[in-house]
Amino acid sequence: MYNNVKIEINQGIGILTVNRPDAMNSLNNDVLNDLFDGFTQLATDESVLAVIITGEGKAFVAGADIAAMYDMNPLAAHELSSNGHRVMNLIESTPKPVIAAINGFALGGGCELAMACDIRIASERAKFGQPEVNLGIIPGFGGTQRLHRLIGKGMAKLLIMTGDIIDAQEANRIGLVEKVVAPEHLMEAANALATKIISKAPLAVASAKTTIDVGYNMNVSSASTLEIEAFAELFGTQDKREGIGAFLEKRPAKFQKK
Repeated sequence: MYNNVKIEINQGIGILTVNRPDAMNSLNNDVLNDLFDGFTQLATDESVLAVIITGEGKAFVAGADIAAMYDMNPLAAHELSSNGHRVMNLIESTPKPVIAAINGFALGGGCELAMACDIRIASERAKFGQPEVNLGIIPGFGGTQRLHRLIGKGMAKLLIMTGDIIDAQEANRIGLVEKVVAPEHLMEAANALATKIISKAPLAVASAKTTIDVGYNMNVSSASTLEIEAFAELFGTQDKREGIGAFLEKRPAKFQKK
């Protein structure tokens, strides 16, 4: 169905694999369009409760397609950057939890793709960086905005302004990834985390994601009001009655997403 991504759905978990291993899964407009369409398919499929994004072969995504950018003029670069932001914003804004299973190089656009996800699990072999300054450009798919929100402004400037590439353990230490596992256990760990999350109340998980993300850019007073409204809204759902009822009755909850 898609030339550059693979889609799998298993027990409520959608897996989107960037599938361009001959080019280290590098991103161009065609790959970005397939990412957008493939992710939209999973985001709108009611049977999918969580999404895992990973890469085929040795790379998660090794960056943007550098060869394709060589003759690119500012107008074409604007189109490419806008397309990248369209994809990353879609991933970030979907109410469903999205886990990045980072199997290898996550450089440039690959690091930006990982940052658009909610939670990042990395193989011990993974490498991270925003090396665009080595090419005379800057990150164009959200790196200058998401990186400092994850690891702080000073550390983000250090990585972006030096173009340094760091390993998975350092990425974990600075807060760029949440967990590091052996390569052979990466997808197992990602699936286990997704399975745990989707066992919870789906409406509550979606509300938590949205409230955290939207509230992050508000002042504390406005964000607190947002939380109050989101908290109260869930009290009108059947899932709230089921969750509290199951707790009081000491039985597993059976959530209905309503």
